Amino acid sequence: MFGIDRLRALAAVAAHGSIAQAAPALHMTASGVSQQLAKLEREAGHTLLEPHGRSVRLTHAGRVLTDHADRVLAQLAAAQSDLADLGHEVLGPLRIGGVGSAVRTLLPDALADLTTAHPRLTPTVVDGEAVDLLPRLLHSELDLLLIESWADRPVPAPAGVTLRTLAREDVRVALSERHPLSDRGTVDLADLAGTPWACCPPGTAPHEALVQALRSRGVEPDIRYLLAEHTTQLALVARNLTAALVPAMSGRHAPPGVRFLATRPALRRDIRAAWLTRAESPPVRACVAAVEAHRQATDQDRPKE
Repeated sequence: MFGIDRLRALAAVAAHGSIAQAAPALHMTASGVSQQLAKLEREAGHTLLEPHGRSVRLTHAGRVLTDHADRVLAQLAAAQSDLADLGHEVLGPLRIGGVGSAVRTLLPDALADLTTAHPRLTPTVVDGEAVDLLPRLLHSELDLLLIESWADRPVPAPAGVTLRTLAREDVRVALSERHPLSDRGTVDLADLAGTPWACCPPGTAPHEALVQALRSRGVEPDIRYLLAEHTTQLALVARNLTAALVPAMSGRHAPPGVRFLATRPALRRDIRAAWLTRAESPPVRACVAAVEAHRQATDQDRPKE
């Protein structure tokens, strides 16, 4: 293994043409440079310098090693620059996890802007539910989460995690237009006793929120379809097989034949950003700010009801 200081000495001699001229650039004595080069020759197993008049010149082996030394030293300089920039520059990896509807609706525009403005940023994204993503955040496998928190089943904030609400939206009941209650503007959940339901799997926030909401109205839920994606749930709703609780952003591209009704009691869902407080970084801050900016722009452009 070649010592960095010795490679630096070789590169300096190649650049300045002599040991004597390289020494001041390295803040060393000429004797000290000679010692470094002698050690490097032993490490390389080749003669790197040969006498040339009153000075020295590189041998073929010396020129080969100098080419490598230049690349190694340039890469080290770049690494030092990146580390120095970490306090304020948006660069490096950004590992994001999020629920599907938030990833689909909130992230694409934000990431497109971020990677254009900061080409040295390298985001990666995985989808999933908060119950699976939070442990990965706590173990530093992910840097930022976009998770859901239902008003009647709020996500707990683990110690050391910062939460920020990015979006707040109504949750409605999705029914087939052939369902006998589909012509209502608002439906009491108690009136849906006996209706089969589609929902995310047990342990997820949507599942627990549905169960709690129905039981609060004296209804024991009949959940027949355990499906992670609202889009798949809505496909079954359209065929009048089931009902589903669907947040507003997940219902924007519902298939034909689906109607959305307000609920009694009213249900709401938040999308929250979550990150380790001790690991907050410029990429995390920039991504959260970009999502917030696009969310605000979308809200302003949406027609008022």
